[in-house]
Order: sequence, then C-alpha cells, then structure tokens
Amino acid sequence: VKVDSVSKVAEIEAAEKKKMLDKVDKILAHGCNVFINRQLIYNLPEQRFADAGVMSIEHSDFDGTERLALVLDGDIVSTFDTPERVKLGSCELIEEVMIGEDKLVRFSGCPNSQASSIVLRGANTHVVDEAHRSLHDALCVLSQTVKNTAVLPGGGAPEMLMAQAVEEESKRVASKHVVAMEAYAKALRTMPMHIADNAGYDSTELCAGLKAKHHEGRHTWGLEMDRGGLGDMVALGICESLQVKEQVLLSSSEAAEMI
Repeated sequence: VKVDSVSKVAEIEAAEKKKMLDKVDKILAHGCNVFINRQLIYNLPEQRFADAGVMSIEHSDFDGTERLALVLDGDIVSTFDTPERVKLGSCELIEEVMIGEDKLVRFSGCPNSQASSIVLRGANTHVVDEAHRSLHDALCVLSQTVKNTAVLPGGGAPEMLMAQAVEEESKRVASKHVVAMEAYAKALRTMPMHIADNAGYDSTELCAGLKAKHHEGRHTWGLEMDRGGLGDMVALGICESLQVKEQVLLSSSEAAEMI
C-alpha cells in the first residue's frame, strides 16, 4: 500500500483495528468464555477478549485442535457470521500446568473423555524418540486387538510351539530343505531370548527351561518377566494379538526369502 501522508497511515491503522475488533465482536456473539485459535492473537483482540471475560488461547496445533474438538464435543469454525449454527464445546476445568520447563494447557472433565494426552519426557531427544516409537507400536497393537479380538498366549509361548512343530515336521523331510526348516525353528526360538535379554535375565537358562516345558506338553507356558521365571501365560493373563503375530511371521518370512 502506498500512501503520501502520515494521516493516511493512521487511517489504515484505524481501519485494521476496526476490522479486528469487528471480528472479535462476532466471536463474542457466540457466547463462549474460551476462544482457541490456531494462529497468533494480536494484543488488541486479546485485550478485547479479556475485557469481555473470555480467555483466549493461541497457537493451537492443527492435529491437537481436531482432537480437542472431538473430546469437547464442539465445532471448528473459520467464519463467525452464523453463531446460531455453531455448537460450542464444554469442559469442567481449563488450567495451565508446568511440566519440567514447559507450560501446557490442560482440559479436564471433557464430555467425550475417551481421549487422553500422554507427555513423554527424557534426558535427550534419542530417549524421547525411542519412547515415542515404543508407545506408538503399543497403541497400534492395541487398536488392532480391538478390531480383531483373537489373542494368543504371550511370553514367547507361540514361538516355542511353532519351533517345536517345525522341528517335528523336519524329521519327515528327506532333502536339503531340512536345513532351512531347522534354521527357521532356531530363528523362532530367538524371540523368547530377546524378551529375556531385554528384561535383563539369563536368556539361555530361561529359554532352555521353556523348551523343556513345551516338550512336556505345556504349550501355554512362557516367560514371566516380573519375576524372571516361567509361568502359564493363560493363567497370568499375558496375551498377544493373533493378527499382529501373523503379520510379524509373514513379514519376517518374506524378508528371509528375499535375502
């Protein structure tokens, strides 16, 4: 915009302020007492909100706003000309909390409280990224289990049973394919060993005992890592998703075939 006098600059500033205040008045007409914006809120509109008793929250991230609208049972709007068509969200408490050195806005008592926020903290970005990956994997397994409720005993019991079945079948194979079958059975038995290693226990001792239990016919037994021993996974309630287990076997087998 080109101007030839200071007075016209003042006129432009006044017009901009009027435009912002008019939009604020339209927002206030909705009857809300909290306004959440995805972008910056300038000082003048923020002051008008404060004078009207409305709390304003700026720089709300896009994904967070979508989830917030779901739990608050409200609408996301970009125009404010039809307040009668807009459904306002609600919650019991909005507060600013300190977590470490960061400030967060927490919404409590939401009507659709089926969603929660999980705050991950760590000594460095590597630890936080690893925690985020582990949490993401766990949530993916949980979502698949909700869709397909079939489960298997956990603790490495399925791998030991499958390894035993492959070994028994290899005894009836009279060709060089038996080498691949024995290697496949050995690979299956490494899964319980990884479980024990990750828990900090003696994997060789535990897996040897687990193999003996399965040869005795106790095919629901697996590794119980709370005590560092063996136990009946069904009785202990330690289960794994059948669909996830099938996908793990399929993906690993396909990778081995490609190599």
